[in-house]
Amino acid sequence: MGLLDGFWRGRAAEFDSGSAATNAIELTKRHSQVSLTKQGAATGHLRINLAWRMRSSDIGGPQRESLLRHPFKALKPPEVMGHTQSMVNVDLDLGCLYELQDGTKGVVQPLGGYFGDVNAAPYVKLTGDDRFGSGSGETLYVNLDHRESIKRLLVFVYIYDQTPAFDRTQAVVTLFPTSGPRVEIHLDERHPQARSCAVVMIENVKGEMVVRREVKFVYGFQAELDRLYGWGLQWGRGHKTKAER
Repeated sequence: MGLLDGFWRGRAAEFDSGSAATNAIELTKRHSQVSLTKQGAATGHLRINLAWRMRSSDIGGPQRESLLRHPFKALKPPEVMGHTQSMVNVDLDLGCLYELQDGTKGVVQPLGGYFGDVNAAPYVKLTGDDRFGSGSGETLYVNLDHRESIKRLLVFVYIYDQTPAFDRTQAVVTLFPTSGPRVEIHLDERHPQARSCAVVMIENVKGEMVVRREVKFVYGFQAELDRLYGWGLQWGRGHKTKAER
């Protein structure tokens, strides 16, 4: 797997404009970057949320109905439902690898209780661990008032100690800047055996805060993401305590 898919920095301002009704930008393979600085949104607390859903066809199998009695059912897309513990045995966790301008590196994640700090280094804070995919999901805050101290942040998602099921969940990571439209990254590529996914890189490029879609699935965990992006941290096997769960 390559370190990074090639991209042309001169196209950094290109992105899907999204819908005026939803006020959202969706980062895609074709249009993968957006500048928070150019949008006037490189200050304050950037909120990053992970939410996931599950297709109803994965909950007890598909519901079959007669097409003779309901001929338009075939044209209706599968119903999507928010999941609960009884619906799916998967625990998605949101995390962030950080590198500061002074060379400090580390991770913010539920595993190990590394929840970070929004008002002091690393200026990234995880609000908590959502084990069962509630409506609020999991949320990271990045204090962009300290953007001059930040070099790069890699936001990632991993499946904690469960069967790989990225292809069953419809996970989406959404960035909510202090101004302008929200930014959405959908994890909808089919990688049924993947356990982790590098979702988005937030990078300080000569003073400009650039958000770049990654969506790189790997079959290992944080250590494999570390190797992929050259973070250079030391990793060991970890488990959540009951309090963390």
